[in-house]
Amino acid sequence: MGETDLAVLLATMEPVLHPEPYGYAVWTGGALPIQPFAAILEAEGMTVVAPLAEMRAAGMVSDPWARVSLTVHSDLAAVGLTAAFAGALGRVGISCNVIAGYHHDHLFVQWERREDAMTALRGLADA
Repeated sequence: MGETDLAVLLATMEPVLHPEPYGYAVWTGGALPIQPFAAILEAEGMTVVAPLAEMRAAGMVSDPWARVSLTVHSDLAAVGLTAAFAGALGRVGISCNVIAGYHHDHLFVQWERREDAMTALRGLADA
C-alpha cells in the first residue's frame, strides 16, 4: 500500500527528470512496432507514449515531451497530489499530462520547459 498523507507525499515526492525525450502518438495500425512506456486504447485509436527516438524510428510523429517521475510510492486513493503538482506547474504556465502507475506518478511536460518544471516541483516539495 502506498502513501496517502498529502503532506508526506509532497515532502517526499522526489521528482526525477528522465534524460531522453518522450513522444505521444496515435497508433491505428496492426501490431505495435515498439514497446511503449504506456498505451491507452481510445475509440479513435491507441495513444502510445514511448521514447521519442524509438517512435521516430518506427515512423511515428510527435513533439518532444519530458518525463518526470515522482519516486514516492503514492497510493492510488491518495487525495490532492495531482491537484498540488498541477497547480504548481500551472502557476508557471506549464501544461502537464499525467500517467499514474500503481506505484508512481509520471508527469509529461513540454521538453523545452523541463527545467522550469523541475524547479516548480522541487519548490512544492520544499514548501
